[in-house]
Amino acid sequence: MKILRNNFEIELPLRIIVCDRFWPRFKGLMFRMVPIVDEGILLVPCNSIHMFFMFFSIDVVFLDENDVVVAVREKVKPNRLILPVARAVKTLELPVGAVGKHTIGVGDRILY
Repeated sequence: MKILRNNFEIELPLRIIVCDRFWPRFKGLMFRMVPIVDEGILLVPCNSIHMFFMFFSIDVVFLDENDVVVAVREKVKPNRLILPVARAVKTLELPVGAVGKHTIGVGDRILY
């Protein structure tokens, strides 16, 4: 995964799995017992998430149709709900702490 920020590409050590079909999108990270570490999942289309049946916290990045970050939620705990985010059409679920560690923010473009 890479971030495009101010015309510079920043390589991140994260492998992204694209979930663009119903069942993989529906399942997401539910029921996984071990937290994700060097990977993330991209849910397409998706502009909101729930954390029901999750056993660990994650960072969540919402993207528009051009893969530009429109919202970020850090350390989202199990049993929480994030309502639909305006302009978001994709959701990137990352290991907890990834947003802060890699300074992912609104306006960054994600390349996967």
